Amino acid sequence: MIVEQVPEPSPNLVSEVLPENLQAPAESPDQRIRQTLDHVEHLGRQLEVDETYETPTLDYQLPVGFSLSVVIPVYNEKETIYTTIARVRALPFPTQIIVVDDFSSDGTRKLLQEIARIEGVRVVFKPQNQGKGAALRTGFAYARGTVVAVQDADLEYDPRDLVPMIRPIVEDSADVVYGARFASHSRVGSSWLHQFGNRVLTVASNLFTGLRLTDMETCYKVFRRSVLKNIDLRQDRFGFEPEFTAKIARQRYRVLELPIGYNPRSWDAGKKIGFRDGLNALYCIVRYGLSD
Repeated sequence: MIVEQVPEPSPNLVSEVLPENLQAPAESPDQRIRQTLDHVEHLGRQLEVDETYETPTLDYQLPVGFSLSVVIPVYNEKETIYTTIARVRALPFPTQIIVVDDFSSDGTRKLLQEIARIEGVRVVFKPQNQGKGAALRTGFAYARGTVVAVQDADLEYDPRDLVPMIRPIVEDSADVVYGARFASHSRVGSSWLHQFGNRVLTVASNLFTGLRLTDMETCYKVFRRSVLKNIDLRQDRFGFEPEFTAKIARQRYRVLELPIGYNPRSWDAGKKIGFRDGLNALYCIVRYGLSD
């Protein structure tokens, strides 16, 4: 299914060639091993959460063998990728982290070459930019967890909110859980235009799907991995959100929505969704609302 990546020489990294500034002159095998171990240890410290970040705890029972796969599509997020991965690693679950770089051009790929050396983090590099939906399809193909979660790399979403979102799934009261950004205080900082556009798209989606969502466009979607076996995703960009929503509704999965926090950033700070993406979302709502 995955044709966009080059063959992988290791389980975690597409290419194991170190950046030039990390390559060492000819040394003995023991020296190279020690240097590599020291470097990995240093990276591990970088991927620890800040002391001010309160790590989440678990207040419910996990089934035997439970694991979580977190798929992180990335495009030009060198300023936030370390922190995002550190916070996901701090979750109180056995967690598989899958980072899909969508041909970043700001230095993110170089950072990810190093991050891939950390156990539990798989990095996939795409040879060209295709969009969030295409990156997610790539990541989903590697998911092996009981439950799959989508996580953006821009720090707008706090991974601690995944803990209560997973609970209804492990307690068998939901198959899919959406994180609602615009409930109570979580709307703080988001522009009225963003909220209005989101509301229009969500209402339109609800009319076609019969769901009662308040935030169809949210990044935070958590679901049983088995859901992916029954839907064929095609959208390459942000059309993923309405397409996924329409297809899980058609399959009559139990969908629940829970409030989450939200720390929106501006377009100047790197927000990537635009007006044309909104028009495409409307097209996808109608297209996938009528048929697969």
